[in-house]
Amino acid sequence: MKADAIAPSEPERSTLLAGRLRRVHAGMIDAVLSGDGMREVAQLAARHTGGPVAVVIPQLGHELVEPAGLCSRGTMARLIGYARDRAAGRPAPVPDVVAHEVPVHSGDALLGMVLLLADGAPPDEETVDAVLHLAAMAALTEMALVESRHQVEDELRGSFLEELRAGAQLEAGEVLRRGARMGCDVSRGAAVLACAPSSQRKHRFMAAIRTDIPDAFVQALAGRVYAVVPATDRPDAEDRAMALAEALARRLRAHAPVGLSSFHRNPAELGRAIAEADLVVDVLGDADLPPQAIDDGTYRLLIQMLASHPTQLDAFFQETLAPVAAYDERYGTELVETMAAYLDHDCNMNATAAALYTHRHTIAYRLQRIRDLTDLDPARHEHRERLGLGVKIHRLTRRSATSATSAAPARSRRTT
Repeated sequence: MKADAIAPSEPERSTLLAGRLRRVHAGMIDAVLSGDGMREVAQLAARHTGGPVAVVIPQLGHELVEPAGLCSRGTMARLIGYARDRAAGRPAPVPDVVAHEVPVHSGDALLGMVLLLADGAPPDEETVDAVLHLAAMAALTEMALVESRHQVEDELRGSFLEELRAGAQLEAGEVLRRGARMGCDVSRGAAVLACAPSSQRKHRFMAAIRTDIPDAFVQALAGRVYAVVPATDRPDAEDRAMALAEALARRLRAHAPVGLSSFHRNPAELGRAIAEADLVVDVLGDADLPPQAIDDGTYRLLIQMLASHPTQLDAFFQETLAPVAAYDERYGTELVETMAAYLDHDCNMNATAAALYTHRHTIAYRLQRIRDLTDLDPARHEHRERLGLGVKIHRLTRRSATSATSAAPARSRRTT
């Protein structure tokens, strides 16, 4: 007569379960490390719990059930809504299809849920809870791998843009190679968008750029957000890239200073494009210029020259408005402001006086001082053009006029 099988004792049962769970855990971690991901983890969990398992972690893009096909679209939508409500801290009733659940936490944040779905058979609560916790741990392991990979990518991206931003002279081939590694093809040229949003808006700006210009390479660096906007292989790619970037820049400028470079066809000039965009951000952040003024052709040309030939532009400034700026700095006068207002009001003395809340004779006296300091006559068209460029350079740079102080004659007396 065959003897009855002897049931394992409680210690033996615990030992068997522990060994089984170690194997499940090893299998789940292996699935994550080998790249099979959470679908393989859910399959293992379903196999060892005896029922369908759903993994719903919206932040990681996981919304799946294993075995596949056992969950209708409506049921899946309810599970996703439940997980999202819980993650957002909103009260949510447990769907009736859920037999057991384990939350996926990262610190204090609830990321999602691992759920055993009811299939009619009563679950073994101890085994189910342990297996679902292992699946939740596997999800956190995958998240750590993803974050680590993103960190490495960000460091590579950051070092690339940081080098260009610092003025590193990289050959076109090197720019192409490193850009391609970041998933950005600048072989047909690119423009650069730079933004200076608040820390609270930084991620919103990055998301808005990626939404509006999917081909853009977006990176946060040194408190700013940069986007390299490349041309594609379409015949009108350059115009299209600039149109998209200009429209986005106009929209974002309602919330923060935004600079857009000109389009550079040579990949080796990508660093210059970054410098142009940075200059515009600096100007909009410091100068009393409306954002639309930057779109003026003269300002755009001056910004390009500031990025590529700053010494030449400085020499022009020294020959035109630098003595006037030095005089203002030395004596606390408003000659530069007067010259700017005179030009802005079409050289109309009365309109300039009204804008500055002063007498027209005072305006005439100040213009005479400008003539004395620069040997340029604001009444003469060709001289006025040079002074006008000097005013725009001054607006763009707000440079200290200390170096030009010596150009101010010692006999000059303070004007009102």
